[in-house]
Amino acid sequence: MRCPYCGEAGSKVIDTNHDSRGGVRRRRECLSCHQRFSTYERAVLATPLLVKQDGTREEFDREKLLRGIRIACAKRPVSAADIDRLVGEIEATLQTMGEVEVSSRVVGDMVTNGLKELDHIAYIRFAIVYLGLDDLKSIRNEIDRLLES
Repeated sequence: MRCPYCGEAGSKVIDTNHDSRGGVRRRRECLSCHQRFSTYERAVLATPLLVKQDGTREEFDREKLLRGIRIACAKRPVSAADIDRLVGEIEATLQTMGEVEVSSRVVGDMVTNGLKELDHIAYIRFAIVYLGLDDLKSIRNEIDRLLES
């Protein structure tokens, strides 16, 4: 592991922690400059291709999903850890499905369900784009449905 401070290849592991999704966080110390830094390790499992509405196929992109959810949660009381957890859960679900291809609607539905639990305003923001709510009446109907549940 290269030191992010001096670029030296040698480092020693000081501490190791495991998270609930099977990832590993290691605290390291550079043998050259003695700076400390953390590394995160996740198993790389195959995720299915996403089939878009127009029939095109696209690889699952964790960062793209993360960006979309962050935009929906902007200026809302949703922690970065909650957003990362939601993205991790969606990615893990896709990996355990064992499918080669999955409709992008499946991912969108997982996001809306997750946001509905995290923050109702973030859910509405995401739903406006995802569900194509293009007038006030359809947005109000979605808000009414949300309030009823």
